[in-house]
Amino acid sequence: MTVQTTHVGSLPRSPALQDLLSDPESADDEEFDAAITQAVRDAVRKQADAGLDIANNGEQSRLAYSVDVTTRLSGYDDEFAERKLPADLADFPDFAEELFGDIENIGGPILTDAIEYTGGDDLRRELDRFDDAVKHEHASFADRFHTAPSPGAVLRFTESRIHDSTEEYLFDLADALNEEYRIVADSGLQLQIDAPELLAAFTITFEDATVGEFREHVRTYIQAINRALAGVPSEQVRMHACWGNYPGPHHHDVALDEVVDLFYEADVSGLIVEAANPRHRHEYRTFEEHPLPDGWTLVPGVIDVKTNIVENPEAIADQLERFAETVGDPSRIVAGTDCGFETVLGANFVYQDIAWKKLEALTEGAAIASERLE
Repeated sequence: MTVQTTHVGSLPRSPALQDLLSDPESADDEEFDAAITQAVRDAVRKQADAGLDIANNGEQSRLAYSVDVTTRLSGYDDEFAERKLPADLADFPDFAEELFGDIENIGGPILTDAIEYTGGDDLRRELDRFDDAVKHEHASFADRFHTAPSPGAVLRFTESRIHDSTEEYLFDLADALNEEYRIVADSGLQLQIDAPELLAAFTITFEDATVGEFREHVRTYIQAINRALAGVPSEQVRMHACWGNYPGPHHHDVALDEVVDLFYEADVSGLIVEAANPRHRHEYRTFEEHPLPDGWTLVPGVIDVKTNIVENPEAIADQLERFAETVGDPSRIVAGTDCGFETVLGANFVYQDIAWKKLEALTEGAAIASERLE
């Protein structure tokens, strides 16, 4: 059997593209469009060269995984919604300052009018650009995917001034995102829902909550995801949950086994979870106590996107074997990364060339595991 390989979505952007995205008015529309087209082609070619089985467009045109979609929603203005940094960093303020400089808050736009999905044509152009890039590079993949944030991910980095409650805003986001999800599914691609709030919100939103209280928030997040997925075939959807893509201590993270049973209520057929970083490398055991639902695929992250150390393919294979043994069926395992390599423009902790070397190690490790699991 063959252990397939994939990644979580964002891939390194070139310095020139970073500059252009940071200041889009520096180029005319034609130049900007040409730069994005070339960047997607490069991302496709490099994924093929690395041997990845399930690929995407590398999120090359996005400023951030979570709030890019707000450009396709009406009602948001240019004001900035401030959000505090994760609670684990509060224990190490000197480190936090060194890590993030003088940035005290992170956030996104503020909603001041009714939400409506208005970006269908823009999204279809993005999907067509990816398809054209695959053809241009003569690339062949077993499957392809496209990422979209969960309602809770958008909620985390934005703010509403027109809703009476956070929950009301969350479910209005779900209704608006449904069209985005449907368009991706109709294109034939796998839809990946990025839902870091299912784990990371324990330290970035509900840092004073008990685990029991946090479980209720997770339940609500899952309900919002399911509402946003109405009409989308579950077999076409995978969901990514993580503890936050930053190289912090993470010593306050909630344990996977304390919430994973709630994940299984999502209308999806695949789960992507961190497993490479040292804080959570042991959590493969969770799937013994909480077996995957029937028909689900597990994508363990076996590449740490927060360190420039290139994983040894033998170590990757060992980890994949552990997951295969725990799940009980190697065919339900796909090798992946913990998170994206550049989820926010310029916030990549792995040097660009090393990121691609790590993905080469991923495919080498998956090949070794495939031989051992025959």
